[in-house]
Amino acid sequence: MNKLKWWQKTNVYQVYPKSFLDTTGSGTGDIKGITAKLDYLKTLGVGAIWLTPVYPSPMVDNGYDIADFTGIDPSYGTMADMERLIAEGRKRDIRMVMDLVYNHSSDKHPWFIDSASSRESEHSDWYIWRDAKPDGSAPTNWRSIFGGSAWTWCEGRQQYYLHTFAEAQPDLNWENPAVRQALYDAANFWLDKGVGGFRIDAIVYIKKPAVFADGKPDSDDGMVNIHSMIANTPGILDYLHEFKEKVFKGHDIFTVAEANGVAPEDLDKWVGEKGAFDMLFEFSHVNLEFPDGELWSHATGYTPKVITGLKQALTASQQATAKNGWYPVFFENHDQPRCTAHYFPADADKKLAAKAIATVLMTMRGTPFIYEGQELGLDNVAWNNINDYNDISSKGQYFLALEEGRSPAEAMELVHRYSRDNARTPMQWTKEKNAGFSTGKPWLPVHEDYARQCVEGEAQEADSVLSYYRQLAALRQTGEAAGVLQQGTYMELLRENPAILAFKRHFGCREVYTLVNFTGREQAYVLPELKEARLLMESIPGSRKGMLRPYEAVLYIKETGEGL
Repeated sequence: MNKLKWWQKTNVYQVYPKSFLDTTGSGTGDIKGITAKLDYLKTLGVGAIWLTPVYPSPMVDNGYDIADFTGIDPSYGTMADMERLIAEGRKRDIRMVMDLVYNHSSDKHPWFIDSASSRESEHSDWYIWRDAKPDGSAPTNWRSIFGGSAWTWCEGRQQYYLHTFAEAQPDLNWENPAVRQALYDAANFWLDKGVGGFRIDAIVYIKKPAVFADGKPDSDDGMVNIHSMIANTPGILDYLHEFKEKVFKGHDIFTVAEANGVAPEDLDKWVGEKGAFDMLFEFSHVNLEFPDGELWSHATGYTPKVITGLKQALTASQQATAKNGWYPVFFENHDQPRCTAHYFPADADKKLAAKAIATVLMTMRGTPFIYEGQELGLDNVAWNNINDYNDISSKGQYFLALEEGRSPAEAMELVHRYSRDNARTPMQWTKEKNAGFSTGKPWLPVHEDYARQCVEGEAQEADSVLSYYRQLAALRQTGEAAGVLQQGTYMELLRENPAILAFKRHFGCREVYTLVNFTGREQAYVLPELKEARLLMESIPGSRKGMLRPYEAVLYIKETGEGL
């Protein structure tokens, strides 16, 4: 087996800077706040921090509408603050991973302002422009990811521009070599600053089809989700290999791309030695409730079938990356609801649920990605008015649900379950006012349970979710099972059991077994392989072989006496 690289042996922690720690009283988290908590993150075995965008932005989409790809937004601090964060991280063997949002820019970016000013301007073809249909309507019936038409009229050019997301996020024209080079230059700017890698946002949308045509409507609004019309258009990998050649190659970094819609059987084209990236976030295991794409109003909601789908999706991804590429294991991020609400019934014990999913996260083959607050077992919020929410996507989906005939109460229920704001509430540090996040008014309300679930309290409790994460981190990196958990092969077990997720890791002369009960009932199982195995870790004291209590997770280890 090849020697593992540094990013294959560590844990990655995703920071949502706006909600992490505010050191100025502004109500918004900042870069100095991240620097202040590096030692805390080290206790979770973190060797890399993925920062969601900290670039200058009008903040229409919380920083994913970028007005300068090589700057720092004043609300987060200065470039000097960023340089200090990189340096202090390096002292602790923690590297910063920047978020590259290269499908689009802000409509306030100088490139777009110039492009919108005239059809003859310097940046005229840096974005995607089309004439109106003969009747003056939009060029196609594509619906943006956030709802509403994916086209917006520009009076200055007398044309429509395309935006896969919000109208304030015009899509860049990757067909133009000058656009690609400008983006490569920006990425190299951050490499020169010493960052340790990149997460690449929404990359599946950069290549557009040669012909723009209407699609079959998928909803009562007469539109079709743009994802189904442009995602993974043939030819996209040519761009991505150019990206790798001009930016990534030759650097001791890792790259992980957000690639919704890439099937497990296609992963080998995207990752590994022959692929464009080191890892790929694919979403088969988090989109289980969305049979028709990502329309909230079409979501099925939680059912026991979610666990069957989860098992199938995880195993498919493990098999697809077994010999080529590497898997980024995740269950939460800034765009997903909290996983305790996603994979478990509403009446589940959330503390046990958080430990159960943590066990899977930290024992699968791949690099674990922990999202801010996940290590505390945080749950979703449920505010009563759509105006209480900040997320532009939540508001768009709410009004789309109303247009489709849902009642306001039904539409709000969807927001409660799927809003991205569920994962964006301020980090809960202490039992003090505003959870120790800020001395000012937080930009988004703090979760009402902050006194019960915060770092200060959980760090002192031996059976807390935080303590459990720390134990798992130590087990993965320095314990007797470290070699198996970092390098071992993966094999699914109890495949036909609809309630238990079980798998075996094997490396050298050891095997580690993970078994997790995703239901609220005791589950019996038969696994003769465990006869000679001993208990390594348990989420509930008093575990016994052959039976899992509700939401229980256990780890066993066995000496096989045989090498690979």
